[in-house]
Amino acid sequence: MNIPRKTTKEDALSLRETVYISLRDTILRGDLKAGDRLMEIPLAEKLGVSRTPVREAIHMLEEDGLAITLPRRGAQVASMSEKDLLDVMEIRNSMDELAAVKACERITKNDIDELRKNVKDAKLAADLNDIGEVLKKDEEFHDIIYRVCNNPRLTAIIESLKKQLYRYRYEYVKNIDSCLRPLQEHCEIIAGLEKNDPEYAREIMRTHLQNEVRSVRDAIKQREQN
Repeated sequence: MNIPRKTTKEDALSLRETVYISLRDTILRGDLKAGDRLMEIPLAEKLGVSRTPVREAIHMLEEDGLAITLPRRGAQVASMSEKDLLDVMEIRNSMDELAAVKACERITKNDIDELRKNVKDAKLAADLNDIGEVLKKDEEFHDIIYRVCNNPRLTAIIESLKKQLYRYRYEYVKNIDSCLRPLQEHCEIIAGLEKNDPEYAREIMRTHLQNEVRSVRDAIKQREQN
């Protein structure tokens, strides 16, 4: 990828963001794996930019938990242990329960229709055995709920946690069967939101997220046995 050079202050900020997104997506896709070094000069040459936006982008990746700088080794893609993963999931799950409760107070018919269309599209993707698209629709489902909350601070916290969790989804979700139960749970979440029943929505969201944690634990155990 060759990124055009920028000149103004605003363009420099845009360039930093562009480099950051490029590196982040490379990590999330798994093209760069845990432990791979993030060397400024080779990355700058590959992207066609100076070292400054690369250095700034790496710092942004560190804030996301996607990169880490080690003494005498420099920056590299961060690893995530099982405990790291489950710790982050525990925090995000609490935020998602809060989001479900808040969404009950503000959700509209158009929002409900959007959530239903999302589930319908996800089911079509599942029928085509397109795991990547199912996972994308799952992210979009929760994003709709975050948006309905209309709480930018809550959304910012959840977005930070999502970035740390995104890699595991492609790493641990290997078959379409593991995607089907969450789709049914999404339907139940919609029912709670439509009834404006915060306690029901919270409980269904909690069950949904607990099942996700259980699936991750099972996937990790299976991988360790292979």
